[in-house]
Amino acid sequence: MTRPIIGVTTSRRSGWRIFPLVDLNIRIAGGRGRRWGAGRPADIDAVDGVIIGGGDDISPELYGGAPVIGVRLDPARDALERRLAEEALARNIPILGICRGAQMLNVALGGTLDQDAWQTFGRESEIRTILPRRRIDVLDDTHLARIAGQADMDVNALHSQAVNRLGDGLRVSARDENGMIQAVERIRDPFAIGVQWHPEHLFYARRQRAIFRALVVAARARAEARNQAAAVREDALGPA
Repeated sequence: MTRPIIGVTTSRRSGWRIFPLVDLNIRIAGGRGRRWGAGRPADIDAVDGVIIGGGDDISPELYGGAPVIGVRLDPARDALERRLAEEALARNIPILGICRGAQMLNVALGGTLDQDAWQTFGRESEIRTILPRRRIDVLDDTHLARIAGQADMDVNALHSQAVNRLGDGLRVSARDENGMIQAVERIRDPFAIGVQWHPEHLFYARRQRAIFRALVVAARARAEARNQAAAVREDALGPA
């Protein structure tokens, strides 16, 4: 069976080292990654699924926040990822948002962000590590619980922003012990989940691999449906 193609957005600064890791997770799950980014071609019609990756902070201009000083912004990446998120949702293309990507999914659906999450929730609770040292509560009766299990989960944390007001059609699927939102998901199709942590660094954990597998399964289902529809159209038109 052909591996579904997953478009992966990356940071200009760290994409060269992060994309191979994300692609490894996609390939373990049965798919194949295609790197996107500002200045790179990003054709939504050429992929079966989308991952919006981590990295730079999102400009507060996108959600009506206050200007900030001393943070890394990339307006070109903001514009690209917002467009891709909106187009993917409109075309029923599955989406996984990772850290910044979860925040962008929320913003694309009209939500807002907490620009300094650790100030809001307490500097004493700040964790910045790729190791799974933050305990989160996976909420009952959510897509995330069905995908990765309902038990508490240990994850990493590399973010400074966090989801604040939810975007249209989203619900919370995980919070940490301080109440900070750690995962969001779309209530209805298409498949769209955003996780605040970096599961690509935790590929040795079965529950983290399950998140990538769920995306690939949804992408494959969409690709097969699209191919079947194309075959029906071709049969209806008959030979040229």
